[in-house]
Amino acid sequence: MPPRKSASPAPDTLASPSPAAGGVTVIGIDPGSQCTGWGVVREASGVLTLVDCGAIRPKGDDFAARLGHLFRELHALVGRHAPDEAAIENVHAARNVATALKLGQARGVAVAACAAHGVAVADYQPSEIKKALVGTGGADKEQVSFMVARVLGVKGGWALDTGDALAAAVCHLNARRLSRLARLGG
Repeated sequence: MPPRKSASPAPDTLASPSPAAGGVTVIGIDPGSQCTGWGVVREASGVLTLVDCGAIRPKGDDFAARLGHLFRELHALVGRHAPDEAAIENVHAARNVATALKLGQARGVAVAACAAHGVAVADYQPSEIKKALVGTGGADKEQVSFMVARVLGVKGGWALDTGDALAAAVCHLNARRLSRLARLGG
C-alpha cells in the first residue's frame, strides 16, 4: 500500500471488516514533531489486515502550530477509523533533552487525540516493538517495515515512521492475543 502524505484516505483503500466478525481494530502511532507515522490494523479470527496507514508531516517552523496540526489530523483519523484501542510508541532516549521534550510533546498530542475519542492507549518501548516483530530490540527501521509487510501480507513501500506505527499496532495485537490465551490457560 503506498504511503499517504495526508490523513485523508481514499475510500476504496479501506478494508470493510464486518461488525459480526468479532474482531478488534488498533491504531498504531509513532509520534514525532516532524513526521508522525500511523497505521490501522484489524484482527479478526487471528488474521491481521491492514486497514489504512500513512504519515503526517506538519509544515513550518512554529512548533505549537505543528503540534496543533498533528492533533487535528490524528483526532480526525481516530474519529474516521473508530479504533477499539491504540498502541503508541514511547519516547526513546534522545540525543539531547530538547529533542526528548519535543518527542514527548508530540506523543502527548497523540495520546490526547485518542483520549478525546475514549480510545484506550497502550504504551510500548521501541525495543519491545522491534523484538516482537524482528526478534531483536536493536533492529533497524527497514527490518521492522519489512517484517510488518510480511506479517500483514502486503507489499509495503510506506515511510519508515509508518512502518514503526504499524509495528506498534501489530505488537499490541500480538500482546493482546497472548494475554487472552494466558488468562484462558491459567
